[in-house]
Amino acid sequence: MLLLVISAFGLIVPNGFFVYWLLFEFNGLGPVLHDRLALGFILDVFLALILLSVYFARHPLGRVKWYWFVVLSLLGGFGFSLPLYYWLNRRGARSSA
Repeated sequence: MLLLVISAFGLIVPNGFFVYWLLFEFNGLGPVLHDRLALGFILDVFLALILLSVYFARHPLGRVKWYWFVVLSLLGGFGFSLPLYYWLNRRGARSSA
């Protein structure tokens, strides 16, 4: 249950900031591409997504495949996808044990 609470928090709070910025303060991709800090953060998150996806593909946690982790990450970020992906995989393992 704690993982679901963390996942909901990760979806609502960090993504709430992003959605607010996207709806009210977004001025196009130009300012984003000129912001080196933002580009560094985007690159860092993208590399972490690749690394975790390869790890989950080679070492599955359960029945939910690695590509669902990528989909969840693109929908809600790591604060949402990591706890939810782990919970989805462990939920199936507990019920069959």
